[in-house]
Amino acid sequence: MSAVGLLYVGAVLFINGLMLLGHLTPREAAPINLFVGGLQILTPTALLIMAGGDVRAVFAASGLYLFGFTYLWVGVNGVLGWSDRGLGWFSLFVAMCAVVYAVDSFTIGDDAGFGVIWLAWSVLWFLFFLVLGLGLTTLGAATGAFTLVAAFVTAAIPAFLILFGRWSGSVTAAAVIAAVVVVTLALCRNLGPRFAARPREEVAD
Repeated sequence: MSAVGLLYVGAVLFINGLMLLGHLTPREAAPINLFVGGLQILTPTALLIMAGGDVRAVFAASGLYLFGFTYLWVGVNGVLGWSDRGLGWFSLFVAMCAVVYAVDSFTIGDDAGFGVIWLAWSVLWFLFFLVLGLGLTTLGAATGAFTLVAAFVTAAIPAFLILFGRWSGSVTAAAVIAAVVVVTLALCRNLGPRFAARPREEVAD
């Protein structure tokens, strides 16, 4: 994934986190989801055309489709008002696939930092499955808060580091990212509801 693409992943995760917390409606979050989703469908398609049968290039492009289709689905649902249940079950599939990409990053890719990032995305998409696929709405605020943190820790900050030539996929970088992710997961269940939007009637009072 290019640094520019990763930066926009951070943007869409930020918006979707706010949506899960109730600060934005699905319709209001639709434009960025449609844009990034379309970007992550067109980009891997171009990469596959230029891959020339290079197995590593094909593998690298394949993961982008999983996320691109997720964002497109969120955008379409937001515009048309469709149920999110199918999206939730698709998120379970993405969560499982992300583990494979994590293992590849740790081993063949020799990038422990992105190995941890892929694992964090696996956890995040599994939370999407719980909230959207299984209807565990009590986890919505916690998932929204975790999504906000993931927007920066797994996407925006690494993107800027890559753009500035400062990215390190070292074990140390991986440990820092992992620590932030684990602490965030531990805190979000209790702190998430505090950042959720208050019901309109409550605000009026």
